[in-house]
Amino acid sequence: MSDSRPLPRIGRHALPNRVILAPMAGVTDRPFRALCRRLGAGLVVGEMVTSDPNLWHTRKSRLRMDHRGEPGPRAVQIAGGDAEMLAEAARLNAEMGAEIIDINMGCPAKKVCNKAAGSALLRDEALVADILGSVVAAVDVPVTLKIRTGWCADSNNGVRVARLAEAAGIQALAVHGRHRQQRYGGEAEYDTIAAIKAAVSLPVFANGDIDSPEKARRVLDYTGADAVMIGRGAQGNPWIFREIDHYLRHGRRLAPPDATERAAVLHGHLKALHDFYGEHMGVRIARKHLGWYLAGDARFDDDGRRTLRATFNGLDSAADQSRFIDELFRHGSAAAPDRVARVMTPDGTCAA
Repeated sequence: MSDSRPLPRIGRHALPNRVILAPMAGVTDRPFRALCRRLGAGLVVGEMVTSDPNLWHTRKSRLRMDHRGEPGPRAVQIAGGDAEMLAEAARLNAEMGAEIIDINMGCPAKKVCNKAAGSALLRDEALVADILGSVVAAVDVPVTLKIRTGWCADSNNGVRVARLAEAAGIQALAVHGRHRQQRYGGEAEYDTIAAIKAAVSLPVFANGDIDSPEKARRVLDYTGADAVMIGRGAQGNPWIFREIDHYLRHGRRLAPPDATERAAVLHGHLKALHDFYGEHMGVRIARKHLGWYLAGDARFDDDGRRTLRATFNGLDSAADQSRFIDELFRHGSAAAPDRVARVMTPDGTCAA
């Protein structure tokens, strides 16, 4: 059954559907954002950027802040623990074209939390209020917030933080259904997300363990959230956005991509990575994406996937990676792993 509620808005931006790509460091770069948007994501959020402008000169930061040619709304996520610095980072990103500023209070990584940023901020609600008020006051574009349910099982303060966010003028709130100490272990819970949605009037996006159209529908129904935010479920499966959107609108599954489309998407994604990062870096970044694609490819068993990953990881040029994709889809699933391994010679060139 389709959802009759109005589609969510973030300030002046009306979203075209209820499926959002979560920001993920090392994953949601410009090539992946473009691919997910093309395959149905209603909003995509860029990789987390430090709030310290002194670190923006690094190649990693410059690439993370590269939104050239992207359609709007362009959403940039910032992270840090100092209200004044976060406000300045928001101003500078807005000047560079960000149309939505997202504040990270959900990242569980030690290197972030050890700097009193990310989900570590949830332990200090006064600081949370200071940061939110400072960033909202600093920019004319909408500000959103991503949080976890709390720091640990004994301090699930997501409802209180959500009320602080609404009072500060935050325009939308994404909630990962785990506390920080869980990191990505165990199962996400949605009771806290439902309680947050009941406590505030701003749009709430449910995040955590949503990996199928049916799961998306159940989470929306259970929590009352306005949209789902997909993170790890999109790794190697960018088609999940159109599949969820179709299911939410029509109540039935969309046919999965056929081999021709899968091959075309892999080719396009790899080329975009090579073009964006340059061949040396692009080839290396492509390896993790190919691993994720293989993990979701039902044609192969675990042994076959290991063989294919090892073969692909031994390739050192963009041309060889492209030929690998050709070989991958040229042979039947049973023959492909060993055949591809034989065809691609040890030095990475394709055998005649």
